Amino acid sequence: MSELVPLLLTALALGLLGGGHCIGMCGGLMGALTLAIPAEHRHGWRLWRVLIGYNIGRISSYTAAGALLGSLGWLARDAGLGPALRVVAGLLMISMGLYLANWWSGLTRIEAVGRGLWKYLQPLARRLMPVSRMPQAIALGAVWGWLPCGLVYSTLIWASSQGSAPLSAGLMLAFGLGTLPTLLATGLAAQRMLALLRKRPVRITAAVLVIVFGIWTIPGPHNAWVMGSGHSGHQHGDVDSTAPVVQPEDATHHQH
Repeated sequence: MSELVPLLLTALALGLLGGGHCIGMCGGLMGALTLAIPAEHRHGWRLWRVLIGYNIGRISSYTAAGALLGSLGWLARDAGLGPALRVVAGLLMISMGLYLANWWSGLTRIEAVGRGLWKYLQPLARRLMPVSRMPQAIALGAVWGWLPCGLVYSTLIWASSQGSAPLSAGLMLAFGLGTLPTLLATGLAAQRMLALLRKRPVRITAAVLVIVFGIWTIPGPHNAWVMGSGHSGHQHGDVDSTAPVVQPEDATHHQH
């Protein structure tokens, strides 16, 4: 439970600070989807209703994918691969921290994994346009959620490596919510927030925190040092293996 808040905050930060990649990858698509809305619906609440529908569908796909792969992660953990999953999760977090700081962008290479699937989904997306109704927008957004994206795939693998379908789904939901300001950046407040998130000191600070949390996630003696758990054994009533053991003859000696 103590890890839940840092995990959720990390997922949210990955969505927020991955905005630069979202603009490059999905900004053009978002513009195309906006143009797919009939002109008479492209203003006021009608426009916002469709845009919100797109993002409800997109984030729902992220959450569903998290639950699906999280189930596989649970099976792997149940098979005794928990430590290996933590190593994968830690390495991915370190990689994502490097990505957020613009120190390494190798994560984008895994986008090739989903291109084969997208070939089958793209015709379905075309059949859902033009968009004029909320259910139609949600359906199109759900298809959009499977668009090949290195940041999404990396976050998905990281989330599923937690070994829990509900937790993985929750992390992908938090990630999806974090991407909303970038993809709905039409108001002044959203623009100001994006300007803040793009400042290098903010990105570097967040990236370093993600990297540190990734290092802590990897199993090893550094976990106890980071969490200060060296004294936790006494707090929970665990036996201290370093304490001297009283032998039966010693106990007899003390009785006299």
